[in-house]
Amino acid sequence: MSAARPGILLVLDGWGHAEPGEANALTAADTPCLDRLLGTPLAVLAEASGTAVGLLPGTVGNSEIGHIVIGAGRPVPYDSVLVEERISSGALRSDETLSAALTGAARTGGSLHLIGLSSDGMIHANVHHLRELLHIAALFAVPEVRIHAITDGRDVADGTAATYLETVEGYAAEAGIGTIATVTGRGYALDKSGDLSLTERAARAIADGAGHLIGEPKDALATTGRGEEWVEPSVVTGGDGAPVGPVRDGDVVLFTNFRSDRIQQLADHLHRELAARGVTFLSLAQYDTAAAIPALVHRADAGGGLAARLAEMGLRSVRIAEAEKFEHVTYYLNGREAAVAPVEEHIRISDATPPDYRARPEMSIGQVTEAVTSAARRDDVPLVVANLANIDVVGHTGDHAATVRAAEHTDRAVEALCRVASETGRWVLLVGDHGNAEKMLTESGGVRRPYGGHTTNPVPAVLVPAEGQRVGRPQGAATLADIAPSVLSLLGVGPAPAMTGRALW
Repeated sequence: MSAARPGILLVLDGWGHAEPGEANALTAADTPCLDRLLGTPLAVLAEASGTAVGLLPGTVGNSEIGHIVIGAGRPVPYDSVLVEERISSGALRSDETLSAALTGAARTGGSLHLIGLSSDGMIHANVHHLRELLHIAALFAVPEVRIHAITDGRDVADGTAATYLETVEGYAAEAGIGTIATVTGRGYALDKSGDLSLTERAARAIADGAGHLIGEPKDALATTGRGEEWVEPSVVTGGDGAPVGPVRDGDVVLFTNFRSDRIQQLADHLHRELAARGVTFLSLAQYDTAAAIPALVHRADAGGGLAARLAEMGLRSVRIAEAEKFEHVTYYLNGREAAVAPVEEHIRISDATPPDYRARPEMSIGQVTEAVTSAARRDDVPLVVANLANIDVVGHTGDHAATVRAAEHTDRAVEALCRVASETGRWVLLVGDHGNAEKMLTESGGVRRPYGGHTTNPVPAVLVPAEGQRVGRPQGAATLADIAPSVLSLLGVGPAPAMTGRALW
């Protein structure tokens, strides 16, 4: 165990590692501080995807599981894995909650509405789960299945929505049931900024059939000039010109995303509007909604990690992030524990006007840096934890030039925080939570497209020790599960019993 010192844990969201190349925005950026740190003997590459963190083999990492594993100190089976297990074993077909809802719909002539992201980015959803759900609906002789497709353009390459809509239609044809009723971009349906006007537009299309009227699902893709994330809420009509699938009294609504945070605003809104009309609500995986929506697949335990150990030892921590990533350094890092522990302080940096990330790639990193600096100068705070969101959030736009600038803003912030750490006798541990900006292009069918999704690449982890602090070099392979044990070791505390990771320094 290293000599105990206070420290700063910086999660550089979307900071992945790949060799320099045309697609790599990180190596194209002028980042002298990060380059210098990555060249030290205390830098290591850590696995942040696939089975190393609790995902299916070959699955890209994401911010949610990344922060969960950083905090848990062990791989945690992700919701997508648990859903796949229920499907492959056939257990979903005999799920009592689902069976009761579909039996009721078949008896009363109600429809099943499937609402979720129609892509296979494996960050929030997997369109292939629709295949099993449609077959289950056919087994229960549900009269109609209405599919409310949410286009992506963020977790997968822009320009691919038409292919995913074809996939959905193919699954419906195979099952002999299912019609796409609405098509809406995730910018509306999966808003996380708190802009309820966006959610309202998505909800009205789904619930009431009120929106841009189209004859075929693909017609919706012509409604945006900002990419498929912003497809206007569109309603498919039948031969009579009427919407084919608004939600009726007594219908069943099933949300098919396995990740909660982006879908829950829409889920709560629809529940408020429709529950009183006898509509049954279900979610494929467990959500953090205000409404009590029964889940078909429940979560794995992610507790007993860093937060629990800090609380046990009475060690105060301050958690700081912009609104985009605030839950990640609080709720997810704490093993999905919503309550704020007495030894924790949470600082959410909010922007009154959601920025255009392409035009303003610095986001609010200046305010984050100020908040970290203030917390680091306090003697009563052994640990400051912050998320620097720029690389990931701007990377998701697919704009290479803007992402280069985001990386440069991040580099300057890291340099400033390392100076503060030096002045206050603190160590700094920097780590990525998943890859993103190191791969900004993708190729399919010989066509190269901008790419704003995540990757399976490893992420850097590097320690900047406090002055005079003696630490060893990291040895052997590393994963995100090693971060919490490392933080505790640097604080002079042993790992929690539930941790399987090891201290790297």
